[in-house]
Amino acid sequence: MIRGLLQVLTVLLILCLCNGNAQTRAVPAPSLSATPSDEKPGVKIQHLSFATEDSGLIYADLYGEGDQGVVLAHGGRFTKESWQPQAQQLARAGFHVLAFDFRGFGQSHGPGDSDMDTAPMWLDVLAAVRYLRKNGAKTVAIVGGSFGGSAAADASVASQPGEINGLVLLAADWNGPAERIKVPLLVIVARDDANDEGLRLPRIRAWFEKAPQPKKLLVLEGSAHAQFLFQTDQSDRVMREVLQFLSANQRK
Repeated sequence: MIRGLLQVLTVLLILCLCNGNAQTRAVPAPSLSATPSDEKPGVKIQHLSFATEDSGLIYADLYGEGDQGVVLAHGGRFTKESWQPQAQQLARAGFHVLAFDFRGFGQSHGPGDSDMDTAPMWLDVLAAVRYLRKNGAKTVAIVGGSFGGSAAADASVASQPGEINGLVLLAADWNGPAERIKVPLLVIVARDDANDEGLRLPRIRAWFEKAPQPKKLLVLEGSAHAQFLFQTDQSDRVMREVLQFLSANQRK
């Protein structure tokens, strides 16, 4: 009789434990990374590659579709994947977006790729612009962060008339003459952004003042450099400014 009672108690205990576990699993744990943007449907990404005029091979991600193209040129501490949140937003706004890896980054390669400071990076930008144009883009603007912005400025000077329709530079210190920039220009920089040479803003402002119209300089508070602005509370404002600039200078 005692043995039978023990068996009954054992069965009841097992049932209670199972029921408790089921109740625990039924309550989902909160997601610490959930944000409103995560709830939006993602834009399909197409992975591709294309050649540069000096026989380099550039790997890229393509987002969205349409005849308004945008090339995203990353900074020295980033790769094409770093643009994914911004590329998704731009694609949802109707732009055909190409984010690429410069030679020497990711799988991309080409002459001089062992030294990013001396390699002909503008050729990578031009190849990206021309890829979009060959695939339906009627206008193409470039958004470049830091070193990528300098390469974008070089590309705009080396491009054929009408090939590039706008230029967004995120804290790019370009050494070329501002007078040679012949496309609408948006420059965004944080007030306290600095490197070993000091604050970037005075140099960028002096260069910007020599650039022809139309142009706009946006100075943000803080010290975040280039693409790092998208990791701050200024991110939404930066994207609004970029979208407004692209809409004004591409949808004509």
